[in-house]
Amino acid sequence: MAVDYAVIVLYLAGMLAMGWWGMRRATSKSDFLVAGRRLGPVMYSGTMAAIVLGGASTIGGVGLGYQYGLSGAWMVFTIGLGLLALSVFFSARIARLKVYTVSEMLDLRYGGSAGIISGVVMWAYTLMLAVTSTIAYATIFDVLFGMDRTLSIILGGAIVVAYSTLGGMWSITLTDMVQFVVKTIGVLLLLLPLAVVKAGGFAAMKAQLPDDYFAPLGIGGQTVFTYVLIYSFGMLIGQDIWQRVFTARGDKVARLGGTAAGTYCLAYALAGAVIGTAAKVLYPHLGSPDDAFATIVKDALPVGVRGLVLAAALSAVMSTSSGALIACATVANNDIWARVKRVAPVRRRPSAGESADGGRAPGTEHAGDESGTEAHDEAHDEVRGNRVFILLMGLAVIVIAIALNNVVEALTLAYNVLVGGLLVPILGGLLWKRGNAAGALAAVAVGGLTVIGLMVSLGVLANEPIYYGLIASLVAYVAVSLTTEPTDPQVLAAWRVRLSGRPEGAADGDDPEEDAAGDTSVTVARVLAPFPATGRA
Repeated sequence: MAVDYAVIVLYLAGMLAMGWWGMRRATSKSDFLVAGRRLGPVMYSGTMAAIVLGGASTIGGVGLGYQYGLSGAWMVFTIGLGLLALSVFFSARIARLKVYTVSEMLDLRYGGSAGIISGVVMWAYTLMLAVTSTIAYATIFDVLFGMDRTLSIILGGAIVVAYSTLGGMWSITLTDMVQFVVKTIGVLLLLLPLAVVKAGGFAAMKAQLPDDYFAPLGIGGQTVFTYVLIYSFGMLIGQDIWQRVFTARGDKVARLGGTAAGTYCLAYALAGAVIGTAAKVLYPHLGSPDDAFATIVKDALPVGVRGLVLAAALSAVMSTSSGALIACATVANNDIWARVKRVAPVRRRPSAGESADGGRAPGTEHAGDESGTEAHDEAHDEVRGNRVFILLMGLAVIVIAIALNNVVEALTLAYNVLVGGLLVPILGGLLWKRGNAAGALAAVAVGGLTVIGLMVSLGVLANEPIYYGLIASLVAYVAVSLTTEPTDPQVLAAWRVRLSGRPEGAADGDDPEEDAAGDTSVTVARVLAPFPATGRA
């Protein structure tokens, strides 16, 4: 195992080096939280694929293949479908908003009164997502080094917290690109063909396993439907996913790069299911389906290759863990803590020489005036504040991960509360002009409480909580919106300006792509007057 150990150690050292290098690029809030909003299509698609394909998609996806055969691909497949839907239908609009969190989008759309509750829900979701990813380190480091569970979580968590705290989204983007490459080589190009060959080929696999292992819906139609509701819709509204959309250089990058990442997820889903099916042929009596990945890697692969594939599993876990961690810290700092202090969680309007997104405008990097110095100091303070929150949230994630054991229940709880509480007000805000703040708040409260109540009574893993939670949320949103005052026309007008991506000084009818939401006689200057640079009331 010496060669395998060397591969893993070099990989971990490289992750820390990327974090240190990324720290030099994170000089403003925009750099630290959304990589300056300037990722091109290659980096965007690679990092997006890296964050959505985590430990659950890799270790859990192979485990589902071991248990159900090819239909075990459905969980990861629905993640890919959700990412495709987000990229094709919503990503361009989301990227134009130039915000940092989902709650900021809700504030902009509904007039500044929906953010705190949605922020708490989103914070809980991202926290539990980071926890579930961190727990997965125990499985990987146990296979690698025979390490104690607690020590494994501390080691893996500390590395992710270190490079995330150092460079924020720039560090995470750089490490995610490395992780995407390692994951592609390790899982798709090495483990997949070697596992199939080791099992005797597809003909031998089909001869030794029941027909259900090769049926498209062998896992059950209701299970597939639940996966769609939880994971496909979860991809549409998660802060960890939106924060990656915010890193895109433009609409086209967000749309095409996300489509490429979603397509990659579909291939990854099928690969995991095939590997799990091969493991069932080779090791038919494993104690747990989730042991399938580690077992086939340890026993079926040659030295060196084994280390690279285990590094791929580690990559999958780290990419999701780091993405969830920065999302959790961003929401905690910008949507919750700033409100507790009664200070708007946004910057003041840019000063001379400063871009609207928090960096220096081209050609003014060396301006030595007083306003430039103040802008630099404020940017430094914002980066430092977000670093502190990543560190604090990272420590909390490690402590909770040590205390919890059931990854599936924790992940299901997180997605149920997220989708049941926030899906309707977010999509309603994007698609229905009549939806208002009262309706959004009712949808979050009623949907979230319904999901939690049914999970308590029926069990966390039951299908019914998400079904009835979504129905209750939709009914509350529509009913309350229709029986209360519509959203202020000025708020809607400002929302349309931001959503269209027009410059602030443009006339309201200048954009040819503006939807038919109705003309307004209010000038853009008047519309935007109550809104700071990020659009929060």
